[in-house]
Amino acid sequence: MKSLRLLPLLLLACACADEIVIREGVGIRTPGARRSAVHIDPVERTLIEGAWKNPVAGAENWTAVKANANGEFQGGPTGGGYIFATVQSAQAKTMLLEASGHTMVYVNGTPRAGDPYSYGYVALPIALKKGANEFLFLCGRGRLQAKLTDIAKPLMIDLRDATLPDIVEGVPTPMLAGIVVRNATDKWANDLSIQAEAGGRSIRSTAVIPPLGVRKVAVQLPISADGKVTLILRQGKEEVDRSEVTLRLRKPTEVYKVTFESGIDGSVQYYAVNPSQTKGPDQALFLSLHGASVEALGQAEAYSSKSWGNLVAATNRRPYGFDWEEVGRMDALEVLALAKQRFQPDTSRVYLTGHSMGGHGTWQIGAHYPNLFAAIAPSAGWISFQTYAGGVTYTDPTPVEKMLLRAGSPSDTLGLKMNYASRGVFILHGDADDNVPVGQARQMREALAPFHRDLDWFEQNGAGHWWDASPEPGSDAVDFAPIFDFFSRHRIPKWDEVTSIDFTTCSPGISATLHWATIQQQEHPFEFSRVILQAFPRLGKISGTTSNVKALSLSIAPMSSGQKLTLEIDGQTLTPSLPTVNRVFLRKEGEKWAVVGSMNPAEKNPARYGGFKDIFRNRFVMVYGTKGSRSENDWAFNKARYDAESFWYRGNGSVEIVPDSSFDPAKFPDRNVILYGNGDTNSAFSALLDSEVSLKRNAFTYGGRSLDDSMNAGVFFIRPRRDSDIGCVAVIGGTNLVGMRLTERAPFFSSGAAYPDLLVLGIESLSDGTKGVRQAGYFGNDWKVASGDWAN
Repeated sequence: MKSLRLLPLLLLACACADEIVIREGVGIRTPGARRSAVHIDPVERTLIEGAWKNPVAGAENWTAVKANANGEFQGGPTGGGYIFATVQSAQAKTMLLEASGHTMVYVNGTPRAGDPYSYGYVALPIALKKGANEFLFLCGRGRLQAKLTDIAKPLMIDLRDATLPDIVEGVPTPMLAGIVVRNATDKWANDLSIQAEAGGRSIRSTAVIPPLGVRKVAVQLPISADGKVTLILRQGKEEVDRSEVTLRLRKPTEVYKVTFESGIDGSVQYYAVNPSQTKGPDQALFLSLHGASVEALGQAEAYSSKSWGNLVAATNRRPYGFDWEEVGRMDALEVLALAKQRFQPDTSRVYLTGHSMGGHGTWQIGAHYPNLFAAIAPSAGWISFQTYAGGVTYTDPTPVEKMLLRAGSPSDTLGLKMNYASRGVFILHGDADDNVPVGQARQMREALAPFHRDLDWFEQNGAGHWWDASPEPGSDAVDFAPIFDFFSRHRIPKWDEVTSIDFTTCSPGISATLHWATIQQQEHPFEFSRVILQAFPRLGKISGTTSNVKALSLSIAPMSSGQKLTLEIDGQTLTPSLPTVNRVFLRKEGEKWAVVGSMNPAEKNPARYGGFKDIFRNRFVMVYGTKGSRSENDWAFNKARYDAESFWYRGNGSVEIVPDSSFDPAKFPDRNVILYGNGDTNSAFSALLDSEVSLKRNAFTYGGRSLDDSMNAGVFFIRPRRDSDIGCVAVIGGTNLVGMRLTERAPFFSSGAAYPDLLVLGIESLSDGTKGVRQAGYFGNDWKVASGDWAN
């Protein structure tokens, strides 16, 4: 390592030949980040515009910063700002950057993922050039550690972030693992495989890793008596690395982990099971959601085993994850569906509970999906980002700000409060909680009390955030006996037992149905929609009112057979013929309702409704452009890799990255696709997108309109994939390189950072915030601009 020296303000941590610790640098405080698609950051603006100059202490508010004896920076810019340092190399070479505490880092101007929660397993291959190498760390959680280490092997397995199943005695189950593979070369590793060997059996799984990249790949495992599995990484036929994992051996009565392949991105996830003391189907099922920094396994172990039901704990994709919103919410729903398949419960006895962040998740998921649970029980739960966790608010919102707030309506728990009325609710909180104030629980009780007739409440005197007042197994903060007594008295009614419905949704793409009523479309996307309906089966009649509902479908099976059907909706009477499929579809034209045969799948519907973040499902794939200039192509690849790394970190993800030159839509049927670049730099634009929106060099048009100022515009939008009834296409790009770079740090993997269908930012947004938004809004139900809602 004698060929390396650090400039300026950067010292070698030790004389070790295999690592360099960053100990000194310069730092600056910047405006705090918020859960918003738009942020202010003057440092980022200088980077994007090409005005960046390496800072020195004493200039423009930059100050010298120094790590402690452990190599850790604390305070100052680590609480919200940047730390800059330089590494000098006598030759070009590849090293591993192992850093923690930072949100992200620019390495010689290229964005790479961070480790804000200090998990400690983020080790990214980086290319050092000959001469000075610049490191600019974005920080926000009060600490930073960073070191460079030599590369042991160019292609290798890293087990620090392995997702592993348990072997459960007498319970056969597919064995899947998520294993991180690192490619420290500057070439695509397209011919990798992992051979898993155990018990005389061998299973081969393939892997593709981008240059200087990491990916957590799905690996099938054989079962061995001792749980030991050998993993052999091969490039072609050549062995390049090997490692060994040991799976836990569990009895069917012990808490255990189950892995599965997620339909969101094809990654391997797990859920934990605290099995019932009683064998057999038709038992209850409890879904439990953990708090921040907690693993699903630990959550399941906090409960005593129940005699009348199985408890499963989902992961939220990570201990912090997505606050049980967005991808975290989808993870919980995936686990619930898989647990129902595995345990075959009594579907009328399904319950939801959670603690802290999981208490928030209980409020959220319980509000969005009242159909799924007989009762819910949030413990120490906060209400929403606005009430507790740094949500965005505006004093006197402009039309653009109203549009952005509207995109965040899924996080508005109180806006969905009427959905709790049809289910039992038990609220638990300690009155001395110094983490989530008890006022959060009291506010929810006050909001529900005027209308809720099945609401129970317990406030433990003197208890903090985590407490246990009982000598029985389990922790009372989650495993509170009165909660399970409450659950035992509740059932989900059969659909034909329900005669009244009061249902609210923020988007049919998130939740659309309560019993026999489904909101198919809204008049104004992501504003709250509500139906209040009453069925009179003996009369063959349904009556009620709607608000912000464009299309509605009703199951008429509860009606007496052979009767004439009468619908009274918003004061209008309809007498449709009884359909053979037991479902009638209604659509509002102007102020008049009409019966229609069915919904057009090419229009917005619950399977594909929009909001930019709707792209992050359907095994989404990232396609980067290669048809532009070298700078444009480099940006597209680096941005796709950065997003894939970020989703691995934030969401335990495994996203496929493909260049446009080898992307064949037929090989990715019905999958969501993210395109990086614009129509001049990415050839997949013409294959997947219609002509309603066009992004090219120096030009952006939508619905035949041209943007008034297309220079330096960063663009995000989502469209239906024209060769699919369920797939979507999202674009992340710009009208030039400045516009493209403006999208680099878009926080779309941060829960609560809300995006409408389309958002266009100008470079001025980094100085002026929402005043720099050039266009924002939603396409109409026909995916047209003319019928949509827009603000600029």
